[in-house]
Amino acid sequence: MTRVVSTIFAAIVGLGAAGLGAAPAQAADLSTYSDYSNYSGLCANASVLNRITSRFSYQVTHVPNLPQVGITDFQRIYETRYLPSDEDHPIGRTYCGATVTLSDGSYRPIWYLVEEGMGFASIGNNVEFCVSGFDRWYVYNGGYNGDGRGCRVLR
Repeated sequence: MTRVVSTIFAAIVGLGAAGLGAAPAQAADLSTYSDYSNYSGLCANASVLNRITSRFSYQVTHVPNLPQVGITDFQRIYETRYLPSDEDHPIGRTYCGATVTLSDGSYRPIWYLVEEGMGFASIGNNVEFCVSGFDRWYVYNGGYNGDGRGCRVLR
């Protein structure tokens, strides 16, 4: 019984550290973030950018007919909108934009959303993102209007 209790305690402490902004140790980051344009807010947070990079890699691997590329750099990061939590809206949201450099050398606009306190078991933040041209199923382009840019929901 003691071993079970200590395992549960260790898991709770680990999740708590993740919620306080402690980043998991990584052997090597595949991405570099060279140009933040002097922006140091939540949009340029390394854990947010690493999560986007990792999930983008998963996306291009598992969605048919997408080019097999990865994100190598984020540039011109900016905040487009901030909706703080309040009595009527319990989730604070930060909308961001940037330009990503892909492993094939091309540049694409990216828009992303950071939802405060909406990570796993309400610990940490949730991140949703859309790279222009990679929203094959129009997940982030509700009411597709054919403009070719996509990602309308996160812009």
